[in-house]
Amino acid sequence: MLKNKKILIMGIRNKWSIAFGIAKAAYENGANLIFTYMGEENKDKIEELILEFKGSSAYVLDDASNDKYVKETFEKIKNENGKIDGIVHAIAHANTDDLHNDFIYTSKEGYLHAVDVSAYSFVLAARTAINIDLLNENASLLTLTYHGSTKVLDGYNIMGVAKAALESSVRYLAENLGKQGKRVNAISAGPIKTLSAKGIKNFSSILTVVEQKAPIHRNVTAIQVGNVASFLLSEMSDAITGQIIYADNGYNIMGA
Repeated sequence: MLKNKKILIMGIRNKWSIAFGIAKAAYENGANLIFTYMGEENKDKIEELILEFKGSSAYVLDDASNDKYVKETFEKIKNENGKIDGIVHAIAHANTDDLHNDFIYTSKEGYLHAVDVSAYSFVLAARTAINIDLLNENASLLTLTYHGSTKVLDGYNIMGVAKAALESSVRYLAENLGKQGKRVNAISAGPIKTLSAKGIKNFSSILTVVEQKAPIHRNVTAIQVGNVASFLLSEMSDAITGQIIYADNGYNIMGA
């Protein structure tokens, strides 16, 4: 589906991440991969992590919500790789206290931080890519969200608010970029044991509930999410934009 397509995956961290599952699926579907990661000190670890994706490259991006840093990194990517065909935004963060305490106690700093990193950074990536002419015709942009954006889930708190902002951003970006023939979508993945998920209170109980109540009675895997991402990045989905696609074995349709 993605033969000879250049796909930028922002925010890869380790082999358990959803970003890695997307990278694996995209690579198996023929994509040439480019990555951004946080922290120059992680360079050796990331380069070792992506060894199986032959021909891939990685660039440090310490703050994906900083206009200057994003522009510098994207310009370097363009200079060294040419135009690209897709962007996968796999970046989100909230302060630990704001996930563990009741939502009402979210600090102003914590609120702004979660929305800045988890939602604005996607808008910034899209705008920067357009401004420097990084994207090929018919490019596809993709981000990751979660069911806690529309329902109250214990321990998700400010991240649910940030993901709601992200989902709304997807719709507005889809309208804006559609004028140029480019598409914007999000995948709402079911819960997966990632490093980020460890910050959510009682995360293991969420996995148990999904397995019990989802129509297919199992939890989703990162590679399954990757398969959905590969479809949305490919021309096979060229009539789909502005959508939140659930990849959660149907859990979101259940009433309780």
